[in-house]
Amino acid sequence: MLWGTSGSVMVVLADRAAASPLLVGLARIWIAAILLLVAASVAGESLAVAPGDRWRCVAMGACMAGYQAAYFPAVTLAGIVIVAVVALCSAPLVIAALAPWLLGERLTTPVRVALGLGVIGTALLVIAPADRSDPPARFVGGTLLALVAGLAYALYVLTAKASLARSAPLPLAALTFTVAALLLTPALVWIRAPISQLALGWPWLLYLGGVATAGAYAMYTIGLRHVPASVAGVTTLLEPLTATILGVALFGERLGAGGWLGALLLLTALGLLIVCRR
Repeated sequence: MLWGTSGSVMVVLADRAAASPLLVGLARIWIAAILLLVAASVAGESLAVAPGDRWRCVAMGACMAGYQAAYFPAVTLAGIVIVAVVALCSAPLVIAALAPWLLGERLTTPVRVALGLGVIGTALLVIAPADRSDPPARFVGGTLLALVAGLAYALYVLTAKASLARSAPLPLAALTFTVAALLLTPALVWIRAPISQLALGWPWLLYLGGVATAGAYAMYTIGLRHVPASVAGVTTLLEPLTATILGVALFGERLGAGGWLGALLLLTALGLLIVCRR
């Protein structure tokens, strides 16, 4: 649900601080990396990970950097609801398809049903907006970037799940975000007046980096240790649901009957997972 607020914050930053999507992604990652490193230190956990997981940290950092570079520009092109739904609808499909091969997980019948309901629900949310005034090229470009973000996120989840068998969640998240921050830093070359953008948007950036990123990913990584990757992938469909509610309530994006039916199917899928896991 915290991730679902990211698109709304991006819209506010673009409007009030003329913030570049790349700057928002970079600031978010650096703030999260610093806070996660501090949290791991305060918790007394070593930042070392298992030797076999070092390359996975680099791969996860690359996936996270790619997600930021694709997601926030996509929001400015195609809108909050469409991007959140496309990115997070594609991710569970990739996770479900690859988890049996990469992690040896078995997809149970309830998970398959929940995945199907979730995909149908998100598809309804995609086609739900009543009006679409953006130029087709912008919309298509934003949708393609959202698909790239979804793929990057899915690969992050699969790699993280494999790493958590040997490495502690908090140090793993801290190192991953540090790698992502270092990989994204060269993007400053293409950002105009980054200091003035940071000065205008710093409260929102602090929320985005501290709460919606560091806090959310810390909780997610800890939770991922205890549930299958496929279940975690379906559960994160709460992100597009949250983004949809905020887009409708705060920014005037409209949903028809199909959109509300899609939201109901998403909640049903999540309820099915919770009941079956108990």
